[in-house]
Amino acid sequence: MAGGARGQGDVLPVLPRSPERGAAPPPVRGRTPVQIAWTRFRRDRAAVAALAVLFAVGVFALLAPLWAHLTGHPYDATFPATGLDVDGQPRGPGAEFPLGADQLGRDVLVRAAYGTRISLVVGVCAALLASVAGTLAGTLAGFAGGLTDTLLARLMDMTLALPYLLVAITLATTFQVSSAGAGLVMTTLVIAFFSFAAFGRVIRGQVLALRRREFIDAARAAGSSNARIMLADVLPNLAAQVTVLTSLQIPAAIGFEATLSFLGAGVRPPMPSLGSMLGEGGDVFRTAWWLLAVPGTLLLLTTLSFNLIGDGIRDALGPGGRARRGR
Repeated sequence: MAGGARGQGDVLPVLPRSPERGAAPPPVRGRTPVQIAWTRFRRDRAAVAALAVLFAVGVFALLAPLWAHLTGHPYDATFPATGLDVDGQPRGPGAEFPLGADQLGRDVLVRAAYGTRISLVVGVCAALLASVAGTLAGTLAGFAGGLTDTLLARLMDMTLALPYLLVAITLATTFQVSSAGAGLVMTTLVIAFFSFAAFGRVIRGQVLALRRREFIDAARAAGSSNARIMLADVLPNLAAQVTVLTSLQIPAAIGFEATLSFLGAGVRPPMPSLGSMLGEGGDVFRTAWWLLAVPGTLLLLTTLSFNLIGDGIRDALGPGGRARRGR
């Protein structure tokens, strides 16, 4: 309309209502670093999906006694009459054996559940032990310096230079134990020993960078002892790195345990393990594919899930995590 006049059909824009005079602005809620990291982690779809898969695998392993009760098949019991056919070959998945039977007539479902439990327990415990030992050794070496740093650094270098698989097999076979529980502890200690060195080298490098920071000099000027500085100032600043390294060390420990059990130097029979199940099914996999498919799938899902979760934690705790996911 001429002159800029508005017709009756024109709609006037709705302007936002200004806050009333004297009204208090809405409060600003601060978020802790944990809340910020969790928000970033939830946006990583791969890590969230891996967490769901790992939860399902963990529930499957946790309910191992229930599967044994429902099927009536203990993990070490053999059922040659129903688990083997007339030619002595393992029976495939069916009503009595949901995931088939092995060459001795044992239930693969029950053994896979117990084997997954063993892999998770050994992987998590070995990673935690390696994390504690590596953090202590790396922190002490990087902060103390001098002769202490030289001795600890050379010890970690020597451990990394060893052919860990051959030495681990030698140790496991030399200190053979009869009980399955003692064999589980021995396997966990061997894996933790050969895992702490790489952990400690990374932590030592972080501590060498932290000891030159201004807040360390301020703590020394305030009269704090070296032990107090390491506990109150250095270790809290290593929390993010330790968390990420531990989450990435768990799948490596699970793979290490599976390798030892596959070669017969891991968890002692009749306790099942995913690695030992793979080794036992290698001879008849052409006719009994489930003997490799079931433990192999569980091992793949477990290690892949932990790796994706570790990557998600690294991106969530890192300062540029959001930018990396965007790329």
